[in-house]
Amino acid sequence: MENDTTGTLFLPPQSSTISGDVDALFNFVLYASIVFFLLVVLLSLFFVLRYRRRGQLTLSTGPSHNTKLEIVWTLIPLVLVFIVFFWGFKTFLKMHIVPQDAIDIKVTAQKWFWTFDYTKAGVNSLNELVVPVDQPVQLTMSSTDVIHSFYVPGFRVKMDVLPNRYSVTWFQANHTGEFDLFCAEYCGTSHSDMIGKVRVLNEREYNEWLEQQSMGGDDMPLPELGAKLFSSKACITCHTVDGIPKVGPSFKGRFGSKQPMDDGQQVLIDENFVRESILSPMAHVAQGFQPVMPSYQGLLKEREIDALIEYMKSLQEE
Repeated sequence: MENDTTGTLFLPPQSSTISGDVDALFNFVLYASIVFFLLVVLLSLFFVLRYRRRGQLTLSTGPSHNTKLEIVWTLIPLVLVFIVFFWGFKTFLKMHIVPQDAIDIKVTAQKWFWTFDYTKAGVNSLNELVVPVDQPVQLTMSSTDVIHSFYVPGFRVKMDVLPNRYSVTWFQANHTGEFDLFCAEYCGTSHSDMIGKVRVLNEREYNEWLEQQSMGGDDMPLPELGAKLFSSKACITCHTVDGIPKVGPSFKGRFGSKQPMDDGQQVLIDENFVRESILSPMAHVAQGFQPVMPSYQGLLKEREIDALIEYMKSLQEE
């Protein structure tokens, strides 16, 4: 089933089973607001024109109240509020009661990328959540630093991701394709770069992807694998390969040189230093940069660490 390309002015295409319920409630509130806005504006305009001052001003006694009118303008908003409340509560329950057969994926947010752990398959991915179509997916989420917010507009899914506790949400995609993933809570300097993708595959493609991830790029040359990991493992969020520093130092021209650290030491950028920087980034912080590098301990296999080192070497040789 291909990704639906139809959306509205306010909402992207519906791409999950809950999207229709959320959109229906949104549209009800939107159109009801428009109707009452026009009613108030048009009635105000009518009264301004109908009862504008004519001739000499005379004083009259206004009515104290109108019981029928007061009952009407009390009951109508009351009914609308109850409709929105019960409709919204029903949708809220559907969004928060996870089906028993849901695939469980652990989501970790940190400055500034997403980590997805497929607990039963024993694989993980960064900034790319891959799921099968027409199957419920449970996300158990936590943050290692500040408050983030997991937001996929196409699925109508948004949930805060908090440090020191777990939050849970779920969805069931009903279209294959790629969907934007955002952090919807300001989380620091590179908040706008904390973006990713949700890739929805059919069952066969999903199983093939899991198998490929478990292989870890064993058939790929190390520099080529490193170039791929530089993007897929979110290194590109804070580092560059053109010599221009970003949140962290650029990879280009750095390997094999001596660089000053914030403690005054001069450190040789060799294989051991790069490995330590990946696994224990707070051991040495480059001078002029903030200590915001997250640890990739447990996120990278040994061959992937070697690949990133060889990729960094290849940039030195260019």
